[in-house]
Amino acid sequence: MSVSDDKRDALIAAAREASQNAYAPYSDYQVGAALLFDDGAVVTGANVENASYGLALCAETNAVSKAMTDGRRGGLIAVAVVGPDDKGDGAPITPCGRCRQVLHELAALGGTDPAIFCVGADEVRRVTLSQLLPHAFGPDSLV
Repeated sequence: MSVSDDKRDALIAAAREASQNAYAPYSDYQVGAALLFDDGAVVTGANVENASYGLALCAETNAVSKAMTDGRRGGLIAVAVVGPDDKGDGAPITPCGRCRQVLHELAALGGTDPAIFCVGADEVRRVTLSQLLPHAFGPDSLV
């Protein structure tokens, strides 16, 4: 399913707004994610760090967890991920490996290959989830 420029921009704005709720006292790197579903619903998440670093949760994982808790199974058509514009080199941020796997699980439930909008300071890179996670392990791998 194609995502119009207006929907992409609204999804990125939702991810930026979500990043304002990030809890990132250790890295000072606030990340927001927004998931777009085929019924037009948008579910957001922000990263939540923890003093025990390994227990931190990424924005994408929080958004997927929220969506699944609300009963969403599949229908994922696009994701926007944003980080702070004033940190790093300004390059587009991409989901980490764990988040790619978590996004794949949700997308696989509906048989979709969502567009991923990786947002940087001056660039939005559009890729598909399958480009970020080729040969993914998912529900079909267990049969």
